[in-house]
Amino acid sequence: MSDYVLELKGITKIFPGVKALNNVQFQLKKGEVHALMGENGAGKSTFIKVITGVHKAEEGEMFLDGQKVDFKGPRDAQAAGIAAVYQHPTSYPDLSVAENIFMGHEIIKNGMIQWKKMNEEATRLLEQLNADFGSTDEMGALSVAQQQMVEIAKALSTNARIIILDEPTAALTKNESEELYRIVDKLKEDGVSIIFISHRFEDMYRLASRITVFRDSQYIGTYNVDGITNADLIKAMVGREIKDLFPKPEVRIGAEMLRIEGLSRMGYFKNVSFTVHAGEIVGLTGLVGAGRTEVVESVCGITKPDEGKVYLEGKPVQIKQPSDAMKQGIILLPEDRQKEGLIMSWGLGRNVVLPTMGKYAKSGFNDEKKEREISKELLEEVDTKAVTIFDPASSLSGGNQQKVVVAKALGQEMKVVIMDEPTKGVDVGAKAEIYQIMGDLAKKGYAIILISSEMPEILGMSDRIIVMCNGKVTGELKRGEATQEGILELAMEKSK
Repeated sequence: MSDYVLELKGITKIFPGVKALNNVQFQLKKGEVHALMGENGAGKSTFIKVITGVHKAEEGEMFLDGQKVDFKGPRDAQAAGIAAVYQHPTSYPDLSVAENIFMGHEIIKNGMIQWKKMNEEATRLLEQLNADFGSTDEMGALSVAQQQMVEIAKALSTNARIIILDEPTAALTKNESEELYRIVDKLKEDGVSIIFISHRFEDMYRLASRITVFRDSQYIGTYNVDGITNADLIKAMVGREIKDLFPKPEVRIGAEMLRIEGLSRMGYFKNVSFTVHAGEIVGLTGLVGAGRTEVVESVCGITKPDEGKVYLEGKPVQIKQPSDAMKQGIILLPEDRQKEGLIMSWGLGRNVVLPTMGKYAKSGFNDEKKEREISKELLEEVDTKAVTIFDPASSLSGGNQQKVVVAKALGQEMKVVIMDEPTKGVDVGAKAEIYQIMGDLAKKGYAIILISSEMPEILGMSDRIIVMCNGKVTGELKRGEATQEGILELAMEKSK
């Protein structure tokens, strides 16, 4: 018997003009959680598709339990006990949980779908995962975390012994991530082998025993989790040392730029007050659901507060809609950059100049030459990695999409920049670049509000930290005095 339940050797995958995988290797043991890490574009997604039979490699071999296999398509991989759970579940929202679990492999007898049997089996799988919903619930009514649980149940329904989890925690809260960790631990105990793809070091340390790193479509190495430092892992992933992951510049804090007084919105937040000064980065944090995003949406005119005032440079401002905030110089970079920050099918240049198109119009017609010049300048300023300004936003990695959102903001008259989860779903190299951009903005005198659930990010980049819980501000900490424990204590404080 082989030491490995799955082994790949010398895998090369070529698309027209691009070598997506170049002589990579991978080994997975029975009952092991093996992390696969690398920057966006490193080849991880292509590698998954080779394992699951979606793509056929031009070169290389794959072995299951020491026996060579050659999958003709996804059904072969499924029959061999391999399943993948992707970051964005591919579900049918109008169908039931049971229908989603058995989609494509329904239980059929005498030409009839056995609905009762499927519901019973789906219930058994959900109980195995300690799910808090039923097999007859509608899929569209579930949270992202619950939908991922359905996808795992679907994998188990096919008797999968190898499950690939692709960025499963990217859209989850801390509590939901802990629940996923519990499920993964149980699967491991049951002898299921798991390939866990993530950008988050905490996922790797919590679950994996080994890590394999890809970079630029190549295999870099496999390491024991307890035998590699953060610095060495980052160097393996990005090909260079990142001396300072949080390049927070020392900036002389200027005059008050934004002041929020007694802002309240029924059911979301109450009596929120804080200030931000020129050149200052204020971290706004708390557990998901604390009301952070809802507060800044009210500041920016996306929603209307019931009470409270907003002051800009000491003067009260009336912001009734987002365009009012933009005219005043208050710019929000939204958490969901794909839905709210970009038009994914548009080119990068057109996305960048979208808010300021009117500035470049002549006699009612767009000055496309000027638009191209401006957008190219702004995209270069944030070092966006793209072939041309005509590339669609959908073609970029998460980190480069975020840079386009920043470039779009730079094209406007800014005083206050609100960055909501700016590094969500972004690899470690791109994170460092976004932090550098944030620091550069502070040096130019912009006031910055950083909303983040990532504690190292908040501690590493903030001059002051405002903590919220259940819609209320529960504390304010200065840079030197803030600790993870102190922030968590305030974030979990019960509303009085």
